[in-house]
Amino acid sequence: MDPVDRALIVATQGGLPLVPRPYDAVGASIGITGAEVRHRLAALLTAGIVRRIGVVPNHYAIGWTANGMTVWDVADEVVDALGGEIGALPFVTHCYRRPRALPAWPYNLFAMVHGGSPDEVRAKAEIIAGRLGAHCRARDILFSSRILKKAGLRI
Repeated sequence: MDPVDRALIVATQGGLPLVPRPYDAVGASIGITGAEVRHRLAALLTAGIVRRIGVVPNHYAIGWTANGMTVWDVADEVVDALGGEIGALPFVTHCYRRPRALPAWPYNLFAMVHGGSPDEVRAKAEIIAGRLGAHCRARDILFSSRILKKAGLRI
């Protein structure tokens, strides 16, 4: 990692600017082109220095006032295949496998669902349940009670 990479990380650690050409704006702030920003970020991703570049929307600002982490107990042999299917649903923003914490926590598949109301989230969970079918042995929805600040690497 050279000084320009370090400057790029510092310039983007708080997020990209909300402008039509964010990579150009970041590049201008550190003296490189937007194309070079994209190239360097890709190299940092490949090297594992940066793990991911993503968008973290403010769910409330876009009308999603109900946020529920749906949790599912499915057989370990099928969780990866089912997780891929559930994660591809248009209303699931992220989906992942986690280890169980038996006996109190049997769930191993997690899928985040947002909606305009708790009933909308529940209806979307029913769609997931339908996709899981007989593979679903237990389930729950953990509704958000407050907004948590998400932050990445800071240098």
